[in-house]
Amino acid sequence: QVQLVESGGGLVQAGGSLRLSCAASGSIESFNHMAWYRQAPGKQRDVVASISRIGDTYYADSVKGRFTISRDNAKNTVFLQMNSLKPEDTAVYYCYAFGGVGTYWGQGTQVTVSS
Repeated sequence: QVQLVESGGGLVQAGGSLRLSCAASGSIESFNHMAWYRQAPGKQRDVVASISRIGDTYYADSVKGRFTISRDNAKNTVFLQMNSLKPEDTAVYYCYAFGGVGTYWGQGTQVTVSS
C-alpha cells in the first residue's frame, strides 16, 4: 500500500517562504512522475508543479519563478520550495504520484498566506 505524507504547511505573511515535503512509503524512483496540486475553497484542484522520474520539471504559469520542485531519492521525498508567497497561493496542497498501475494522493497540507 503506497502512502504519501505531506508536511511543512503553515501560516506566512505575503513575501515569505515555505518548504513542503512529501514522503513516500517506498522508492520514489518507482513512480513515473510526482506532482504538487493545490485546491482553494470553491475552486478546482490544479497542478502546481511536477517532476518526472528522470528529472524533467513543469510549473504552472502562476508560480513559475517563485516555486521549485525537487526530490531526494535517498529519502524517498519530494519537496516544493515556495518563495515570494502571495495571498492567492492560499490553498490545501496535495502530493500526487503516478506509478503506472495507479495514482496516489496525500491527505493535503494547508498553506495560508496573509496580506
